[in-house]
Amino acid sequence: MSLSKRLSISSQRSGRSGRSQSPRPRFVFAPNPESEEWVRVWESTHARDLIDCRIEEVDADTSVEDACDLLLSRDIPCLAVKAKPSADSSSSSSSCPYSGLFDFADVNAFLTFAATRHIYSPEHLAENPRVAQIVDAAKAGHVPVHLVSNLSEKNPLTELPHDASAVALLAIFSSGKHRVLIRSPTPTEGCPYLGMVSDRRLLSYFSTFMRQTTGSPSPIPSSSPSSPSPISPLSPSPSSFLRFMNNPLNSLPLPSLNLFSDTVALKSSDTVLDAMRRMSEQGVSSVAVIEEETGKLLSAVSVTDIGKLVVPSQSNQILTMPLHLFVTQIKLPDGSTDGADKYPVYSVFPSSTLSFTMQKLLATNAHRVFVTTDSPGPGSPSPPSNLATKSNLSGLVSIVDILSLFARVANLPNVDPTRMQRHRRASSASSHSSTSGAYGDLARSTSRGSLSSMTGPRV
Repeated sequence: MSLSKRLSISSQRSGRSGRSQSPRPRFVFAPNPESEEWVRVWESTHARDLIDCRIEEVDADTSVEDACDLLLSRDIPCLAVKAKPSADSSSSSSSCPYSGLFDFADVNAFLTFAATRHIYSPEHLAENPRVAQIVDAAKAGHVPVHLVSNLSEKNPLTELPHDASAVALLAIFSSGKHRVLIRSPTPTEGCPYLGMVSDRRLLSYFSTFMRQTTGSPSPIPSSSPSSPSPISPLSPSPSSFLRFMNNPLNSLPLPSLNLFSDTVALKSSDTVLDAMRRMSEQGVSSVAVIEEETGKLLSAVSVTDIGKLVVPSQSNQILTMPLHLFVTQIKLPDGSTDGADKYPVYSVFPSSTLSFTMQKLLATNAHRVFVTTDSPGPGSPSPPSNLATKSNLSGLVSIVDILSLFARVANLPNVDPTRMQRHRRASSASSHSSTSGAYGDLARSTSRGSLSSMTGPRV
């Protein structure tokens, strides 16, 4: 089956939903010879030239609180947790020196667990040894970060050799992973890596590829100003790639564009703890916040927002704060700098182009943008239990979704941008099955204090 035909079929499948849809624009895809020309450029680009983050290490026994402080004080996206010394002294020096990664998604997962740990049954703890270890550590007053590394299941430790290409990065990121460590060609003791590449950096690379092949000026600053994206001297046809990038979203095979059930949303009156729990359960990094009266998208709350506002808070009262107030706290710096009360521009339209959507993701530093229609659809036949069906939300588009498009262009096998999210949701459903009825009482309790008190001996 040809690449263009396969994409066309995927596009038709992604359009199924409970709402009526306007006729879709025809999906314009370049002839295979032209797309192969693009891929040759991507294959000639080294992953090591796209490194956007140095590796910041933390000892395995460092407390979760101190690890959180490092994320905040250094303003870094994640930490590499050192592996605990092995009793086997004969282990190879070339083995990975890290046990995992730790970022704000893990912070959110841990905070949710810490705030709800008193409702876990002994049976649940017996079936989940890692959770039991965290509980025991909390009783002792010290939870080491190695126990919480990848608690969110969004941070698997993945690496590539120094000569890997951008296409190799595509193969990893299109499955839902977000970071890759790049090995050094001449590893030194204790430092076998050159650095780390994020999925956002690869998205920025494709944005640069578009600008340099079309001669367009840069609409947004580079995600790594000191190291602009390298582009091979090979020169793809400007018109072919621009034509591909000018496709509207509703003509592309994006998995969650018109799947309302996949849009994780909460009411503006829901609490911060509701958002934390929903992100942890659904395996996502942000949730949409819907204005109850109008049904329109108000804003979004992300795991980074949770880390930057909930962790420093001296009281757990912030957990019961309504989301519409929490959003104002998130955006307070904007108002304080220019006097304007602003909300983030986290939305695009079904008719927005792929190029515009990429620029929006990069400009807002978001991992996903929500797709909205002009007005809510009150007559929707979709299930009423889903808040998204009562609003003007039409779906969402993430960095992973877009990179999966390029992975299909590169003819990579088994491209599935929802694979890891399905795994996280299945795991979360199992973990929360015995505790689903206790969150209401928890949300009304504000006596548990800050992060330090949540990880202290009170269990």
